[in-house]
Amino acid sequence: MAERQTYTVLLPFPTGGGHWSSIGQELQLLDVEASALRSAGRLELKTNAVAESAASSTAAKKAAAKKAE
Repeated sequence: MAERQTYTVLLPFPTGGGHWSSIGQELQLLDVEASALRSAGRLELKTNAVAESAASSTAAKKAAAKKAE
């Protein structure tokens, strides 16, 4: 049985029944469900989002430290 993964919404899209997703919302989707939305840049796998924000935070700290010197 296929497992669902957690994705973070980058750009809102219709979820059905007249409802829309919202930016930052986390959704549990199958790879098949998320494929087209990821290709369109509307979703991002949650583990990627956490890694990218941590990397940008680290880069910002290093830049601030260099500026302070």
